[in-house]
Amino acid sequence: MTNGIRLVLVSCCAPCSAGAIRQLAENGIDGVSEFVVLFYNPNIFPEAEYNKRLAEQIKYCKACGVKYAALEYDHDTWRDAVRGFENSPERGQRCSVCFAYRFKRAVKYARDNGYNAIASVFGVSRHKDQTQVDAAAMSVCDDIKYLPVKWDENLRLQINRESDFYRQNYCGCEFSIRKNV
Repeated sequence: MTNGIRLVLVSCCAPCSAGAIRQLAENGIDGVSEFVVLFYNPNIFPEAEYNKRLAEQIKYCKACGVKYAALEYDHDTWRDAVRGFENSPERGQRCSVCFAYRFKRAVKYARDNGYNAIASVFGVSRHKDQTQVDAAAMSVCDDIKYLPVKWDENLRLQINRESDFYRQNYCGCEFSIRKNV
């Protein structure tokens, strides 16, 4: 058994995760002995958008030489989970439910694959609130440790300026698509 923290980094897209991936791969963070980038985003709509984000995430992970995993795309089940919160604003209750739903699946992945901690990049987006993300994660983690890492924002911004990442202009779900963007 490997000593230290075996981390699942839950990612929504390459632009948000780039700094965290580079930070983990090149400098590490205290106690983390290995990590995998987990792409689990059944919230993303439409499926073509999901596929673009997944392809970009895989491309970046491969370029960095890091492990990654992509889980099932089951948008209908996600829709059932957020039913009743469709009109909730960005950063509202729908987002809390969505984060918790995705973290539950990340916890299961971690447990099933011998990882003992999770962290995410969900809160780095200007569309989201880190405190809300952290609360959702801590509400479902159980025996898997949640690491509320403050990622290097300057590194993320630098990588994004230098990259040709596919970028989207909304968080992901059909309810977050803003008009006239």
